[in-house]
Amino acid sequence: MRKPAIVLASLAVLGSFAAPAWAFNCPVVIKQAEDLIKKAEAGKLSPETRPLLDEAKKQLAEANAHHAEAKVKRDHGDAIRKAKVAAAFAEEAITLQNP
Repeated sequence: MRKPAIVLASLAVLGSFAAPAWAFNCPVVIKQAEDLIKKAEAGKLSPETRPLLDEAKKQLAEANAHHAEAKVKRDHGDAIRKAKVAAAFAEEAITLQNP
């Protein structure tokens, strides 16, 4: 009877340390989007890729704003979503640059 209580208590302690790591990884996702945008800018921009890169930069700016002004978890979620959208636009621009 005592053994399950110890196991549950140790799982609760481990869970309390792991939760903050999952909570706000905005800076990591934002950094990934920034790196992809830099990679896209380093390539040959065409009239087809320029609007994609502009949209990626716009989404990244919004992600940074959501993260900087975050008051609740939802704001951090919005920042991550915007950063992922920015990364997707940058990836598309990179793909279209390569023949």
